Amino acid sequence: MTKSNKKLILLVEDDEHISEGLKLNLSLQGYNVDIASDGVSGLRMWKKLQPDLIVLDIMLPGLDGLSVLQSIRLEDERLPILILSAKNAPNDKIKGLAYGVDDYLSKPFNLEEFLLRVDRLLKRTSWSKEDISSEKPGIADKNQIYTFGDNRIDFSISTAYNRAGEINLTEQEVKLLKLFIANRGKPLSRNKLLRIGWGYSQGTSTRTVDNFIVRFRKYFEENSKKPKYFKSRRSVGYIFDHK
Repeated sequence: MTKSNKKLILLVEDDEHISEGLKLNLSLQGYNVDIASDGVSGLRMWKKLQPDLIVLDIMLPGLDGLSVLQSIRLEDERLPILILSAKNAPNDKIKGLAYGVDDYLSKPFNLEEFLLRVDRLLKRTSWSKEDISSEKPGIADKNQIYTFGDNRIDFSISTAYNRAGEINLTEQEVKLLKLFIANRGKPLSRNKLLRIGWGYSQGTSTRTVDNFIVRFRKYFEENSKKPKYFKSRRSVGYIFDHK
């Protein structure tokens, strides 16, 4: 059967016994299932497969589950994501909810409960899609527009407006701008920007982030040499400062 007839679930889980066991039981429920064994491949498969739901472990090699979650949410706020984690610390649950997870289940868990949660998330998504399809076309979502100073960003059409006029933003520029805005007033390290913005694993060294900051300052700052919004934090990284 094709994906149009069966829901596709992506399992991002590095424990082979757990992932294979879940795949078997989800398949018996009538779902198509693919497995990614680490965070980087999880992001790659998400983009390629466009699954209907993601089951995501927090403790993953290379790129942790929370970074994967944040990266996905910069591009897709509606995709249902269920976190599975051996961590029971309240702080992990709070972070997951803050980053946009739909449901959270701690290991070890009851299989029947897991299957019921998956079913509920997929049904809720179907209802949401029906609501979206019934909306009147041509009406822009005001939450997709962000204004700071003399600048305005319309995320619904990937376009920014400054004193000089209109700027067509690339997909990666949109993603990083969303990340900065979501963390307004909070310093972001280069490593964190690389993990969430590009899905790079720990230890990747690149000047990519700095090049994008130069670009943003050219777009949005009155004086790029004395930035008001996209500021550097020595030995830390960058901060988007807009009150």
